[in-house]
Amino acid sequence: MTSLPTPDTVLMARPRGFCAGVDRAVVTVERALDLYGPPVYVRKEIVHNKHVVESLRARGAIFVDELTDEVPPGAITVFSAHGVSPAVHEDAAKRGLKTIDATCPLVTKVHREAVKFAEEGYHMILIGHAGHEEVEGTMGEAPDHITLVETIADVDTLDIDPDTEKLAYISQTTLSVGETKDIIARLRERFTHITGPRKDDICYATTNRQAAVKELAGECDLVLVIGSKNSSNSLRLVDVTRELGTDSYLIDHVDEVQDEWLQDKRVVGITSGASAPEELVAGLVEHFRSRGTTEFRELEVVREDVRFMLPKAIRVEQHAREALKA
Repeated sequence: MTSLPTPDTVLMARPRGFCAGVDRAVVTVERALDLYGPPVYVRKEIVHNKHVVESLRARGAIFVDELTDEVPPGAITVFSAHGVSPAVHEDAAKRGLKTIDATCPLVTKVHREAVKFAEEGYHMILIGHAGHEEVEGTMGEAPDHITLVETIADVDTLDIDPDTEKLAYISQTTLSVGETKDIIARLRERFTHITGPRKDDICYATTNRQAAVKELAGECDLVLVIGSKNSSNSLRLVDVTRELGTDSYLIDHVDEVQDEWLQDKRVVGITSGASAPEELVAGLVEHFRSRGTTEFRELEVVREDVRFMLPKAIRVEQHAREALKA
């Protein structure tokens, strides 16, 4: 009988998994269901993880792509962590929806930057991925003042007068740290007067998880990243690992692990994107334990202690109900 390929050691990156913005968004939907009862409507996926979405759907959340007639007037409606444009807020108000905005505060920061730069007469270069919900929401703040770039090649083809136009750059919060720095450097080469935000737009969680996976990649033969395929930050973890020459695969669940990936791999690393729940990591660890792996260690690179308050609408409703009970 041929034994299954099994690593001697499993290393787990820390930090990994839920960030403060994701935790806030998921808890927002859970509290809304507790306070108002189902159904609670959610525009788009609350976060980009199919297990989280399915768990909330089982509790009574209804996920919709847009605020169509499927969402009845007056319905409790949550906006996802990725943010929405002013046009979506206006549409919700016209429909009489009771909205709860679960936009990550760090995405809201980028929206405010876009508004501020536009008011000051700047044209903005937004670094991000076309079609991503966060990008669509940010561009909606000042659509006539924003041009999207995804690569250095896009920067080189920008048709902007480098001498006359006031220019600023902003970025999606979940990009590759290294690639974004390279794009910003090229923007500064082409447009020497370009300005940017006072603090980087790439969020702390994206930065920390990429730093951790770099350390992990240096000690492992293979890195498995738990996250859904539409999760930008999870995809970047795979990219960063592969750029360092270490094999890496994105999986949604332990069932997707293939034996051929593990052939001759003595040390396997595990990390997870910012929208992946820890229970999925636990399932992968148990999978390796059942195969015979005996050594499990955590590799802590950064310690996180960021927390965000729940949206005001949730806090107000909770306080009102507590007051009635008093």
